[in-house]
Amino acid sequence: MSQSVEQKLAELGITLPTPTAPLANYVPSVRTGNLLFISGQVSIDGAGKLSTGKLGAGLDVDAGRAAARLCGINLIAQMKVALGDLDKVVRIVKLVGFVNSAPDFVDHPKVINGCSDLFVEVFGDKGRHARSAVGIAALPFDAAVEVEAIVEVA
Repeated sequence: MSQSVEQKLAELGITLPTPTAPLANYVPSVRTGNLLFISGQVSIDGAGKLSTGKLGAGLDVDAGRAAARLCGINLIAQMKVALGDLDKVVRIVKLVGFVNSAPDFVDHPKVINGCSDLFVEVFGDKGRHARSAVGIAALPFDAAVEVEAIVEVA
């Protein structure tokens, strides 16, 4: 029998945080048919500390990758709340990553790899996805990174 997603998270030393409530007029996720759309998750850790700043102007790619990984952990936490069971994830379909970056910063894909790599670690081949990585002039609360997801579910 294959390893469950929860077992894989434990093996990686990842404890899912309690997702933060929306701070504006939206819901954390919407399920329609077999697709789960998860609202953008920012780079906040389980203790509530937000990774802030601009990539290329105070933050380097490694800091950005770590921030994107936090976004991924928060996306998985939202999946858990929406589905109850992470083994209901059939496939990570698409990620859209937003990088708070200086105008001359060009390594957005390397930053968003922090989330993409996490999803492959946790979900295996089901974690391979289509993706966009976009540079943004600013993100809410000066978050370093925000990532949203589309997930196929059982």
